[in-house]
Amino acid sequence: MANTSSLISETGAMASEQYLYDFTKTDGVDMWVEQSDTVRDVGMSKAVLVIHENKGFRRAIFFALLNPQPNGAGFAGIRAIRRYDLTGHTMLQIQCRGQGQFNGFKIVMRHKNLNDEPNYSFEQIFQAPKDEFAVRNLPFSDFKAYYRGKRVNNETLDLSQVSSIGIQMYGGVYQVVKQKGPATLEIDWIKAV
Repeated sequence: MANTSSLISETGAMASEQYLYDFTKTDGVDMWVEQSDTVRDVGMSKAVLVIHENKGFRRAIFFALLNPQPNGAGFAGIRAIRRYDLTGHTMLQIQCRGQGQFNGFKIVMRHKNLNDEPNYSFEQIFQAPKDEFAVRNLPFSDFKAYYRGKRVNNETLDLSQVSSIGIQMYGGVYQVVKQKGPATLEIDWIKAV
């Protein structure tokens, strides 16, 4: 975990990348735990992260079953609580592929060990690519503070004190698009660049 290497950018300057999780190698999923809407009395969704491998490949698969409320409130997710210092990085990258009717996911981050309610989270929605694996770029400047799906303030994510990272399939309570049912997100790696 947390493999760091240096790259030469097009301008010749040194830039670093920090693998938070490289599931194509030896990183496991033991530290990832479910964080779905079942934390509330009306929640009925389920999520799990597993390793899928054979002789030719290895990756993680996020399986989600989303059973939202009629207004779209609901989420199926997993998270890893661990300290990450992402100082000096500008974005999170995830190499992934989605399958299922809906492919809207979000990355959920928290900082300063404020990992549970009533604290808010920093979130960014992305559409998973279908058919082929591709990298999704998620600039840290686009992570915004939310509480239960609603934007709450203008505080920024403290990259030096990230204390959890999660992946969710969202119902879309305050979104135009509502999602429900099963979905998968195959993940090769997650890194900061």
